[in-house]
Amino acid sequence: MAALRSIASPRKREILRLVWDGEKSAGDVHRALGDVTFGAVSQHLKSLEAAGLLKRRDSGRHRYYVADRAALGPLAEYLETLWSSALTRLAICAELEEARRGPRARSSHRRRR
Repeated sequence: MAALRSIASPRKREILRLVWDGEKSAGDVHRALGDVTFGAVSQHLKSLEAAGLLKRRDSGRHRYYVADRAALGPLAEYLETLWSSALTRLAICAELEEARRGPRARSSHRRRR
C-alpha cells in the first residue's frame, strides 16, 4: 500500500524515473529537479526508501539511490509504460507544475448570466 501512495505523487514518480536506470546521488536528483529544495528532495528520497522502492548506498558523506524494481512488482512495468510515452511525460510535467503552484484560489466573484 505504501508503494501505491508513493507513486501517486508526481514528484516521487519523477524521482523514481531519475533513478530507474542507474544509481544517482541525492545531489544529482536535486539538480535534475531544479525547482525543489534539497531538503524536500531528501524527504522524498527517504519516503521512497521507507516504502521499499529505492535502495540506498552510503559512500562517505554522499548517499546514492537506485530504484528497486523488484519491490514494485507489476507496477514496474506500468511505470515504464508511462515513462516511454511523450504525452505522459508532458502530463507529468503539468502535474509537477500544478503541485509546485499549490491549490488555485477560488474567485469570490460570481459569473454574470
